[in-house]
Amino acid sequence: MLTQISDLITAANVGIMLFFSVAVAPTIFMVLPAEWSAAYVRKFFPKYFFFLGVTSAIAAALHSVLAAQISLAACALIFFFSCFWLTPRINAAKDSKQMKAFNVLHYTSVGLNLLQLAVMIWLLVKSAMAA
Repeated sequence: MLTQISDLITAANVGIMLFFSVAVAPTIFMVLPAEWSAAYVRKFFPKYFFFLGVTSAIAAALHSVLAAQISLAACALIFFFSCFWLTPRINAAKDSKQMKAFNVLHYTSVGLNLLQLAVMIWLLVKSAMAA
């Protein structure tokens, strides 16, 4: 039962990540002026990373398979790393107009997010195949 709850939380996280990537982010940058979209993204991402970190940690704690627990815990740690370490440095690089550093940090953030998404999808596929 707890593993199924973990899978539901993981599936919800995948949905959140996909919805933001496919629907919200492109719309923000197409509809809002650059200064507004930048301000929105700065407020959104810490909450996004923190929420997904907490829910991934809960999913890790509830799962019954050690490999899934480790994978979800690693995702949670990466979300917290992105929230508390990476995002402030991305913002500082942007503020100080260090575009090379900004690009490296930003693409690191995107890459980590894609990796976490892939891990969560992989966990859901494995869980479905085991059922």
